[in-house]
Amino acid sequence: MNQYVTGAVIKELREKNKITQSQLAETLGVSDKAISKWETGKGYPDITLLEPIAEVFRISVTELISGSTVSNVNVSANMLKSLFYVCPVCGNVIHSMGQSVITCHGVTLQPEDADKPDENHKISVERVEDEYFVHIEHEMTKNHYISFIAAVSSDGIQMIKLYPEGNPEVRFKIAGVKKIIFYCNKDGLFQKDLISSPKNRE
Repeated sequence: MNQYVTGAVIKELREKNKITQSQLAETLGVSDKAISKWETGKGYPDITLLEPIAEVFRISVTELISGSTVSNVNVSANMLKSLFYVCPVCGNVIHSMGQSVITCHGVTLQPEDADKPDENHKISVERVEDEYFVHIEHEMTKNHYISFIAAVSSDGIQMIKLYPEGNPEVRFKIAGVKKIIFYCNKDGLFQKDLISSPKNRE
């Protein structure tokens, strides 16, 4: 885990942008030797240089420190392309409409990949008037439970937080919902795409 920018990241970004050590040194007002020391792990850039370095590579300081550049292809902000990040330490859930660099408790989080519901995570979705009634067949103990359920449409998201020893069932306004997403604290993220039939079960 990088808590500070590393020489390997600087070198990778420099080469990717086709900038020589001399050019980078001149832009930052440091010596060629300083750049060489950074890239070989014999030194670190001063903290006051982090913002200028990030500007040279046209990225944010957060991206520079994390070593991960962000390319948000979801420029139309389609909520169906939403990403979910879950902290393994505290269970914090972060929703993003595009790729992000997110840290929680010192951990750089990666977006969760959603699987299809399986035998251990059966989900039923029933239409009741103008709502979807969603139920998941899953235990709800302190050690193993469904953390949240979300209903996603192209322009909105409805998310309900669940707690151990509660019931893994919720109601959502239909409102153009195209998929249901839920998270198991042990097995990760699951997604069910909805079809036009009034009742779906998987």
